Amino acid sequence: MAQIEDIVLLHSKRGMTILKEYCPDDFCRQAAQLILDTARGNVLITTGFYVVGSGETDGPPGAAFLAKALEAVGYHPVIVTDDFCRGFFECENIDTVYAATEMGEADYAAMLDTYTPTLLLSIERCGRNINGDYANMRGISIADHNSKVDYLFELGAARGIPSIGIGDGGNEIGMGNFKEIISSQLSLVPCEVEVTKPVIATVSNWGGYGICAYLEKMTGKHVLPSYAEELEYLDKIVALGSVDGVTKEHVHTVDSYPEEVEAEILAKLHDAIK
Repeated sequence: MAQIEDIVLLHSKRGMTILKEYCPDDFCRQAAQLILDTARGNVLITTGFYVVGSGETDGPPGAAFLAKALEAVGYHPVIVTDDFCRGFFECENIDTVYAATEMGEADYAAMLDTYTPTLLLSIERCGRNINGDYANMRGISIADHNSKVDYLFELGAARGIPSIGIGDGGNEIGMGNFKEIISSQLSLVPCEVEVTKPVIATVSNWGGYGICAYLEKMTGKHVLPSYAEELEYLDKIVALGSVDGVTKEHVHTVDSYPEEVEAEILAKLHDAIK
C-alpha cells in the first residue's frame, strides 16, 4: 500500500520530488504528531494566494479541512487571511481574521498577544523571499496584495511557538527550510521563512489532506474529507470568486489538475489509512 507521503507527491511537475530527498520519509506523519503533541488552544492557520484579484483554489480547501480536523481533536482554529478570500471560511463557520497589507511587525506581535496560539500553520501562503519580495511562481511581485502574515511565524519562532508550513513550489511559508536547495536546483527565488515542520506536496491541499489522513489514523476521528466533500467546498469558494491558480478561471479545479486526479488522491489517502 502506498505511503501517504508518496501519495501527496504523485503527478509532480514542479520539483517537489527533488525536495523529498531532503525531507524525512514521514514528513506528513511528523507534522500530524506535532499537532497532537501541542497543548490544546488556539491555532492560527494562514492561507490565500493572490491570483488576478482573488484567492486561488489551492490552499483554502486544505486550510478549511485542517481547521475542522484540529477542532475535532480539541483545538480552536482561527484562519488568518486577506480580504480577497472574504467569505471562504465563514461559509464553513470557521473563525476568520483579515490581515491588511499595511499591517507591520507590531500588528502581528499584537495578534500573537491576543490569541496566544499554541501552534501556527501555513498552507499555500506566499512568504517573503530571499530578495525581500513576495512573488508568484512566475516571479511577478504580489507584495501590494499580500499581507505580511509571515511575521507571525518569525515572531512565533522567537516565542517558541511550533509551526507547520505546507508548500508545493518553493515560494510559500515553510519552504525557507529548503532555500539553498530551491535556489540551486529549482530555478526559483525561494521563500526565506522557516517553520518547525515543513510539508511538501504536488498540490498544497494534498499536503493538508495528508496530515488529515494521519490525524484520522492516529486518533480514530473521521477528519479526512472525501472528494465529494472537497468538491462541495470548492463550489462554495468559486462562487465567491476563487480561481484555479494556473488557468485563472473560475472553476473548481486546483492547479489545473482534472477532477479525476483530485478524486484519485483522496481515494488513495483513504485506502492508505484503512
